[in-house]
Amino acid sequence: MVDLDSLLTDLAAESDDLDALVTELPEADWARPTPAEGWTIAHQIAHLAWTDHVALLAATDVDGFAESIQHAATDPYGFIDRGTAEFLAPVPELLTRWRSGRTALAHALSGIPAGIKLPWYGTRMSAASMATARIMETWAHGEDVADALGRTRTPTDRLRHIAYLGSRTVGHSFAAHGRPFPDAPVRIELRGPDGDDWTFGPADAVNRVSGPALDFCLLVTQRRHRADLALVAVGPVADEWLDIAQIFAGPPGTGREPGAGRHEPGGSQEPGGGIVAEPGGPR
Repeated sequence: MVDLDSLLTDLAAESDDLDALVTELPEADWARPTPAEGWTIAHQIAHLAWTDHVALLAATDVDGFAESIQHAATDPYGFIDRGTAEFLAPVPELLTRWRSGRTALAHALSGIPAGIKLPWYGTRMSAASMATARIMETWAHGEDVADALGRTRTPTDRLRHIAYLGSRTVGHSFAAHGRPFPDAPVRIELRGPDGDDWTFGPADAVNRVSGPALDFCLLVTQRRHRADLALVAVGPVADEWLDIAQIFAGPPGTGREPGAGRHEPGGSQEPGGGIVAEPGGPR
């Protein structure tokens, strides 16, 4: 069983790292385009603030969250952009909104008893799963901000949470693309930032994926194209999966073109608005 307090500590650290990246930016830089088409740095932070808000509703106000679901149903392909736009504000206000919202969410999640499932878009999530999803989203959007600024962030062991989600959403990736559920498990063998080994899936699986944990996380969040990453697939299921992997729920992401790294607006779908595919498992 994953310790919720440890997850919330890692979520706070991931948020603080991104906060440090943007807090001293001149106001003009907040209008820089990011690799998510049509989104500036301000949109990225507003989106995180909005998703924290709806997650807080799920944890504290079931009726309020139900209203947000009804609102989303009126525009299922545009409600994420709409929510993000609603949370845009002048930079000082936006930063305050994001900081206070993520603090309130962490406090709310810390009080959710083990075994309780929170309502979410199309599923229900434990507090641990919600915290893990927030780590994933904060990191992924942080990559977009770093790309816009031409910065390279130092990977941390917090990537393990994202790798875990990636390992649990193999079947979801196939389903999102309208493909049959894979008929064989996939073994994932990753090298963590400190050189340690992270493994997921049965040791005797024929289908295998191996490589740096950072590259795996960039792939499943669709922040880089497979061709630009040092990931190796063995077996037909593993090979097909790396072409369609997505950690987030909803329709298939468009991904990025080969070579489209930094300063390449367009070609990337926003990762599900924090509506992560609930993978099940111990979290």
